[in-house]
Amino acid sequence: MSLLDALPTPKLRRGGYPNAVLVSMSIVMLAVLWGLDAVSVAPNRIVQGTGVGVLGAIGLPGAFLASLLILAIGGLACQPGRTNYAAALGAVVLLLALMPFGLMVASYFLIDPALPQARLGIGASYWLILFILLLCLIELRLRLALTRLLPGLLLAGVGLLWWLCASLWLDDLALVQEFKARDRQFMRAVGQHIVLVGVAVGVSIVLGGLLAMLMRRFKRLQKSAFAVLNFLQTIPSLALFGLLLAPLAWLAANVPVLAQVGVSGIGNTPALIALVAYSLLPMVRNTYIALEQVSPDTLEAATAMGMRRGQQFWQVRLPLALPVLLEGVRITTVQAIGLTAVAALIGAGGLGTFIFQGLGQAAMDMVLLGALPILVLALLVDAALGALAEALRPGGIQ
Repeated sequence: MSLLDALPTPKLRRGGYPNAVLVSMSIVMLAVLWGLDAVSVAPNRIVQGTGVGVLGAIGLPGAFLASLLILAIGGLACQPGRTNYAAALGAVVLLLALMPFGLMVASYFLIDPALPQARLGIGASYWLILFILLLCLIELRLRLALTRLLPGLLLAGVGLLWWLCASLWLDDLALVQEFKARDRQFMRAVGQHIVLVGVAVGVSIVLGGLLAMLMRRFKRLQKSAFAVLNFLQTIPSLALFGLLLAPLAWLAANVPVLAQVGVSGIGNTPALIALVAYSLLPMVRNTYIALEQVSPDTLEAATAMGMRRGQQFWQVRLPLALPVLLEGVRITTVQAIGLTAVAALIGAGGLGTFIFQGLGQAAMDMVLLGALPILVLALLVDAALGALAEALRPGGIQ
């Protein structure tokens, strides 16, 4: 044994080592807070904004409060324990809740009322701190062994607070101005996005379940089916949309019935086909694994009780497989929410419309108008389906 191995390892008084993840993220947040621009100010939509640091945006008291909360997260993580982790979680949530009020203060100090077209943009440090705080929330959920539903509810509450602040007091925020200029188009795009995702996921659940059961019955089908599904995953989404354009346009031109039901080379048809194709692999894989992992002893006990094969499937195998199957639905849905944005390029609508229009106009706030709702939808679906899967596992939520 070496001399280093023989030396005693220092321990903290309350037991345990510092949480390196939270401490590191706190240091990064402090560096970002003081080193990057918090907001930007522009006289109108066309002129590029001028960056403003944290002191110019929210003043010394606001900067001090933000730094204090960030230091509290890192300091509490230096002496890990359930109480300190719970306090760190409170600091994270409080900081998230105070961030929109920081924008209100910056708007009051920086926007000249004599310039009605002036806009307040969100700077790099604001977005980075928001992203790191979400990572801290995930780390604390794992450390406190919380159900996925609780962070989702916390984020929903903070999101509601943000929405109230934006709708009532943040008229000068560039993102709010972009929304008010096209609110009807935005709501229509949200509806289109949700419908596309819902239909694609619903079809993939049915097809994936049928294919998984066929693979269980015919073992030779397993390798070839997974090979095809893996191959589909390797095709870039934009290329798949392009590959579908010509054959679907030909079918619409030569089969009048298909044209009457709305099949065409652009629009919803190629978007749904591509989304279903990308969704099948996680759906089939999780369904197959979920059905196969049921213990043979459990099925043997069901047989001893006189259950037929159909009864065993519906009353034993499927209920036990449901948590893993729901994980497949969760992965499929979150993936579809992101991929649906690309469908805007072929005229399917959805929130991707704002993303690509914003990129074409070099208007980053319009890009955010499309990207942020996609992120929120993905987080909500992930939290809800993850919590449901945890609740259906044997023993439920502890």
